[in-house]
Amino acid sequence: MNNILQHFSEWGWLWHNFSAVICISVIDLVLSGDNAAVIGLAIRNLPRTMQRKAALFGAVGAILLRVSFTIFAVYLLTIKYLSATGGAILLWITYKLIKSNGQEAHIQGANKFWRAVVTIVIADLSMAFDNVMGVAGAAHGNPWLVIFGLLLSIPILVLGSTWLAKLMGRHPMLIYFGAAILMHTATSMFFHDQALGLEQVTGKTLAVLIPWICSIFVLFYGFWATKEPGNGFK
Repeated sequence: MNNILQHFSEWGWLWHNFSAVICISVIDLVLSGDNAAVIGLAIRNLPRTMQRKAALFGAVGAILLRVSFTIFAVYLLTIKYLSATGGAILLWITYKLIKSNGQEAHIQGANKFWRAVVTIVIADLSMAFDNVMGVAGAAHGNPWLVIFGLLLSIPILVLGSTWLAKLMGRHPMLIYFGAAILMHTATSMFFHDQALGLEQVTGKTLAVLIPWICSIFVLFYGFWATKEPGNGFK
């Protein structure tokens, strides 16, 4: 009888961990999409030979920071205005990524490379909260499963972002779809900040609608900016 119970206990343990791995994989696939779009935006102006390298460097740096984020997640939740600060950083990055700059072509490759890597790390860290919390929850407190989930993010981010960067080169409007994702995430972070208390002021309906309105505005701007080469930020 004890052998039978032990057998079922082992199968239960295996199923518990297997289901956790499946959940983590799905979470990574779903929640890494917007992060891959950000990386694609950051590396789109790099030579193709440097794009995958920049994506890898940025993703690895971001994952290392995510590990720290996961370890200190409970503490970070107590810091006031952390979500709003992340949202403000993302708004600035969104503006920088869609800003048309005629001097961009004169920046040396190495400077552009490291600038892209830093942009990836900062943007990913600002957006990583949902991914980290999702992975940590699915891992049921198992640190090895958390590490697995974070490591799984790397190939998804690198392969997904380089593919998106190529598409952005052919279809400039995709740049603004990526920027719209960033805008939605950034503005949502302001409403999610409990210390800021914006949701109490606007109500839940507007707290949901405003990020969508802001992202739609970015899309309309994108349609206008891509219609004529001279349009857009200078």
